[in-house]
Amino acid sequence: MSSIIIIGAGLSGLSAAIRLAEKNIPSFLISAQPSERAQSVLAEGGINAALDTMGEGDTPAQHLADTLKGGVYLQDPEAAKRLADGAPDVVRWLWSLGVPFNTCDGGIMLRNFGGQKKKRTAFAKSSTGKMIMSALIDEVRKYESAGLVKRFSHHEFVRFITGGNECRGVRVLDSFTGQMTDFHGRVILCGGGMNGVFPEMTTGTSQNTGDITAVSFYQGVRLADPEMIQYHPTTVGICGKRCLVTEAARGEGGRLYILRDGEKWYFMEEKYPELKNLMPRDVVAREMFFVRRMPGCEGEVMLDLTGLSDDVWKNRLPDLRDELIRYLGTDPADTPFAVHEGIHYFMGGIDTDISHRTSMTGLYAAGECACQYHGANRLGGNSMLGAVFGGLTAADTAASENIISFPDPSPADQDDPFSIPAPDSFVYQLRDILLEALGIVRNETTLDAALEKLSALSPDSCRSRARLMLAKAMIISAKERRESRGAHYREDYPDTLETFRKTAVCTCADEDVQLEWRDIPDRREVQ
Repeated sequence: MSSIIIIGAGLSGLSAAIRLAEKNIPSFLISAQPSERAQSVLAEGGINAALDTMGEGDTPAQHLADTLKGGVYLQDPEAAKRLADGAPDVVRWLWSLGVPFNTCDGGIMLRNFGGQKKKRTAFAKSSTGKMIMSALIDEVRKYESAGLVKRFSHHEFVRFITGGNECRGVRVLDSFTGQMTDFHGRVILCGGGMNGVFPEMTTGTSQNTGDITAVSFYQGVRLADPEMIQYHPTTVGICGKRCLVTEAARGEGGRLYILRDGEKWYFMEEKYPELKNLMPRDVVAREMFFVRRMPGCEGEVMLDLTGLSDDVWKNRLPDLRDELIRYLGTDPADTPFAVHEGIHYFMGGIDTDISHRTSMTGLYAAGECACQYHGANRLGGNSMLGAVFGGLTAADTAASENIISFPDPSPADQDDPFSIPAPDSFVYQLRDILLEALGIVRNETTLDAALEKLSALSPDSCRSRARLMLAKAMIISAKERRESRGAHYREDYPDTLETFRKTAVCTCADEDVQLEWRDIPDRREVQ
């Protein structure tokens, strides 16, 4: 049996490799960086599962309800149900691999997270992603030694090898030697989000360039809901990016305020008395945007963590405290500090079905590069869950369909035009156009202006043209969704409309972007 090719070695990629190895199916694990430097390592707060170890009567059905409500019912409800139902087994599996989750008398300890009424988020202090990645890396090494996983770090995706609408492999570039190689077989994309589309403006690693999604789109793979970009409400600026202040800080009791007429105004607590500072991220980010512009309000929104106990700092948020002392020069246990919204997650991406197949035969996608579980807004704690569960599911699907024999890897043409990266000048030009139109608050005027500016560009390389098509898809989807839903807020169309509870599906053909609307199954049919 031919090896299945996995692009990306973060949570979803490692999970897929393990699942395939458990089935005695070999895989090539290809990534630009070693797993220890994957985006997944940066995840802090936790992973959701209705384990009910805190005695609150939590169930997967309630997890599903919160996920659908948080995503404003834009995701496929059956996919979200599978995620919520599978979450407890995912977390128990990770625990069995040695993830050092915080524990309590009932087992794995759970904390509060945004948009959820029950304690549902398992965590390993404030380094959950790093701890899960360490466990998965060790598990993959066992299968490497058995010859079931072959790693190719410092290898960059160039493009797909196709025949018609069938994916037959990938061409990759060894960034150390400059050698290009063709890997033949079925492909699982686990390449992460599109942080590189917005350089210096996201909480994610710049190694996630977004080129995998852009080139996939350019080669005919459909995208879904690319306008859905999550702004995390609590970030601080550091050199070259935004530093995330985990939602766990508010889950443990952190409070947001702004000065109004010289007095501290804890606006989230006044406006949303039930969930307070733990409303879904899109809601919190918008409120921060608006209160800074309200009469009588002055300065930045502040995050007050001074009420957290020594036990919380020591046992639940130690890494966060160390990071903030290092970057801000002040101790958050003693002094409130300014926070600002920052691009954090991409709910939209490569269009997949419930089993993680893409629109191209033989190609699958999982993790943040795929549009699947999160709808119009992702709940905190569902990202790591979606990545692991998605990687396992994509591997199951690919394994069941991997019936074609492919040749071994072979040297490739060294002059592939897709191997030339987009120039920095072009990347930053695109970024500035997109930022102006795809902020927390959007409107037709800025979206039309962005499309006009994009149409005036003349990219001179395949990678640049692919990025341009991706940018157009994001703007066109935002323009045509004439409503407000989750992370997509239109000040000229402020209402959420049932007629737009549909998936925006984008196709690239003949250097142009086409958009169609796809109906979403009725959520009431999912019990």
